[in-house]
Amino acid sequence: MTEYDTDVLVSADWVEDHLEEFQSEDPDYRLVEVNSPESPDEGEFPSRYDEGHIPGAIGLQWDEDLSDQNQRDILKKEGFEDVVGEHGISEDSTVVFYGDGWIPNWFALFAYWEFKYYGHDDARVLDGGKDYWVEEEYPLTDEEPDFPSQEYTAKGPFESIRAYKDDVDKAREAGIPMVDVRSPEEFSGEIIAPEGLRETAQRGGHIPGASNVPVKTNLRDDGRFKGPDELEDLYGDEGIDGDESIVTYCRVGERSAIAWFALHELLEYEDVHNYDGSWTEWGNLIRAPIEKGEVE
Repeated sequence: MTEYDTDVLVSADWVEDHLEEFQSEDPDYRLVEVNSPESPDEGEFPSRYDEGHIPGAIGLQWDEDLSDQNQRDILKKEGFEDVVGEHGISEDSTVVFYGDGWIPNWFALFAYWEFKYYGHDDARVLDGGKDYWVEEEYPLTDEEPDFPSQEYTAKGPFESIRAYKDDVDKAREAGIPMVDVRSPEEFSGEIIAPEGLRETAQRGGHIPGASNVPVKTNLRDDGRFKGPDELEDLYGDEGIDGDESIVTYCRVGERSAIAWFALHELLEYEDVHNYDGSWTEWGNLIRAPIEKGEVE
């Protein structure tokens, strides 16, 4: 597997060893590729699934399949159940997520978080994502699977892993650590969002009291997660050791889902919440306080 005690992070070798199960009509194992923008200035979320994907992988569009089209939000419970069941995933499936993009597994980790929010028990992530898989010359295909649909009943939502604006207000008042995973330029207010991305805010800066831990600092150069000692040191330098509640945020909650995963799932810090409204909500609010300035 990997150097972590938990099985939520799986290696490319592990996935390759289970390719037969991922291609079976039996829903025990399902592999899901989630689209991401290729660069911070791409602006859209094109699917590269058709260009080649891991054999047996289902292709999901984050902005079409996993988002509420009428609200800037994740799917409602019924919509989630419909999408997941239509793609041949059952409540008992081992579901492994992966993706590509400017940040490896960018929206794949957000999909993982959404699945956990709705109580899917056995969800996992391919360490390094699609770029690592391709770079290391693991097999690809252009054949799209057609799995039988399943009746899916979600257990959640489990609000304990999610933060809302009111939770952030309480965190600020209580001095609870907040981790802003955006770039230093976004954190300081020099820019509001990575160039070209559609959803943004009226104001730049960060939530008062937040620490800046840019998302890529969680990852090695090859896109795989750093080891547990390195991650503990990374967050320990910001005074975060897992003994307190923690709130992560970014622009719309996708990059912060990576930090949430690192803290909650890999380091197994118990009380970690992803604020998916993030800066798109906070930076547009009337009377919401912000801070600007260089990162110390």
